[in-house]
Parts: sequence; structure tokens; C-alpha cells
Amino acid sequence: MKKVLVVVDMQNDFVDGALGTKEAQAIVPAVLAKIKEYAGETVYATRDTHGENYMETSEGKHLPVPHCIKGTQGWEIRDDVAEALKAVGAEIIDKPTFGSTVLAEKMVALAKADELTIELIGLCTDICVASNALLLKANLPEAVIKIDPACCAGVTPESHDAALLTMKMCQID
Repeated sequence: MKKVLVVVDMQNDFVDGALGTKEAQAIVPAVLAKIKEYAGETVYATRDTHGENYMETSEGKHLPVPHCIKGTQGWEIRDDVAEALKAVGAEIIDKPTFGSTVLAEKMVALAKADELTIELIGLCTDICVASNALLLKANLPEAVIKIDPACCAGVTPESHDAALLTMKMCQID
């Protein structure tokens, strides 16, 4: 069984920037510890990536807060997390929306050689973590897909809990 860690959107704008929260800041030490646990394993990280035209996109019209604009400080993965990811040889995937089809394709390719256990951590539980977990479950229904709630934060504590319940109902541990 191959173990894979997916670190979702631990970017400055989501931790303490434009869309940051105290809950997102609070999970950083647990995220760093989890990344270190996966030394020697396969690690991916996603990076929410928008262009200067963000406010003209569907997402920008629904969430009119410019964030994670490519090339800005807010788009960058938080420095301590970026260092931990580099130390374990993580591959970073830029994604233009909540869920990454590129990540799903890479997991499907890995699953051809081995059974997978995929663990997701990061931000935000109720948007990008849930979107990626559900996308992975749809593409790999027999893979073990799990979330570490202590290494995730939602937009609100209530939406974090709701997302965890939704994922549980979809057989994501």
C-alpha cells in the first residue's frame, strides 16, 4: 500500500492574508508535523492560482475578494510550509479552481502500480479540501482517502464540521 500526502493550499492568503483566519493559523504546527511524518513517502501540494482577471471569473463574482493572484506574496505557500514541502521532495500543482483534475490524474496513474492511501490536509476544509477529496474518491473509489481534521481549517468552524460530515458520508475517513 502506497501512502500519499496531499497538502492543500497552505498559502499566505489563506493562512493570514486576504482570506486568513485564526483557525488556519492555528493548524500550521500540525501541518508541519504531518509533512515531516511523510518523509520518504509521496507528497503533493496544491496552490490556488488566479490571474489578474479574478474578479471577472465566476469564482470572483461569488467571492469578491482577490486572493492567490499568481506571482504575489499571497499566492506563495507559507515559508515554513514551503520549506517542509521542499525537504520531503513534494511536487506542487497549481490549480485554477477548487479541485485539481491534474492531481486526480496523477493519483490515478499512481494507483495503476499500487493500492493507495491518500491523506489530505490544509485549507479550506469546506472548499478546496472537500473538492479534492471528492474528486479523488470519484476517480479512485477503492482507494483509502482520509482527512486529518487537526490539520485542516474551514472558512468557519461550523463549515469545517459540516464538510467533515459530508466527506464521511461519501466514505472518506
